[in-house]
Amino acid sequence: MPALLSSSTVTVYRSASSLPQNVWDAFKADPRNSNIIFAHAFREVVPRRAGQSLDDQVWISCTTGNTVDFVLSCARHIMGAYPIFIYSVHPSSTLDSPFVKPRIQLLAESLRESVNVERVYSVFAVDMVSSIFAETWTRMTRIGFYKRPYYAAKFTYCTRESLRARQSTIIPGITYDLRIAVPSDIPAVAVLCHGFAAEAEPFILTPEEAMKEATHLVNLKQLWVHTIKEGDQPTGVASIVAVTRESPTISAITKVFTNPDWRSRRCAERLVRKVTQM
Repeated sequence: MPALLSSSTVTVYRSASSLPQNVWDAFKADPRNSNIIFAHAFREVVPRRAGQSLDDQVWISCTTGNTVDFVLSCARHIMGAYPIFIYSVHPSSTLDSPFVKPRIQLLAESLRESVNVERVYSVFAVDMVSSIFAETWTRMTRIGFYKRPYYAAKFTYCTRESLRARQSTIIPGITYDLRIAVPSDIPAVAVLCHGFAAEAEPFILTPEEAMKEATHLVNLKQLWVHTIKEGDQPTGVASIVAVTRESPTISAITKVFTNPDWRSRRCAERLVRKVTQM
C-alpha cells in the first residue's frame, strides 16, 4: 500500500454526527461494503425514530494524509452493545500485514483509552483485520481470544437488475401471505427471533430479550413475515426476514429464520424474494 505510517493519524469521535466529511465520503464511495458500519452511522444522523439512537458511542478514524484507511465503531443499540466493527476503504485483496498492523495498533490504543476493556467482547471485520485486531488487543490487555473465529459471516448482494423473477412455488392445501409484521404478530415473531439467536452463539437471547427485539423490529417496520395456513389449522408465522441496516442506497437483510415445523417449503426463499423486490 502506498502510504507511510509516519503520516497516519487517528481521531476519536463521540457521536456519528461528529464524523468529518471525508469519513462520510469514504462510506458513500462504497456503500455496499461499508454498510456494516455506514448504516449505524447514518441511523444516528437522519431524523430520529423512536428507539433508534443511544448514547455511549465511540468512533475512531485512521487516516493517511487525506485518505481514510480505517473506521472503527463502538456503539450500542436497544438490545445492548454492538461488537466492534472495523471498515477499511481499501479492497481486502490489497491489504497486507505491514500496512494493517501499525494502523490497527493505533486504533486499538485509542479504543483502549476510550472504553473499558470489558466493552470489547467481539470484533467484526474482514478476516485479516479482525485477526490482527484480536492479536493486538490481547497483547495490550492480556485478555485472550478464540484462535478459531467464533462466528463467521459472508455477504452477498443483488440489485434490481440482477434479481431474477421466479414464479412462487404453489403447495396444494397451503395458503400464505407475505407482508410487513404488525403488532399482533409479535408473540409468534418473538419465538422465531429466539430460535434464530439460539443458532448464533454467542449472540443468544432469552425469551424476554427476544420479545423485546421482536417488539422493537415490528414497531420500526423492519420485520417481514411469511404467514401460512394449512387446511383448517390456525394461521401461523412460518418465516421472518429483518431489514435493519439501511443507508441511502443499500438495505441489508440481517435476519432470516424459518420455524422448523414449516421448513422444506421454500418459505424463506419466497419471503426474501418479496423483500428484495420492495
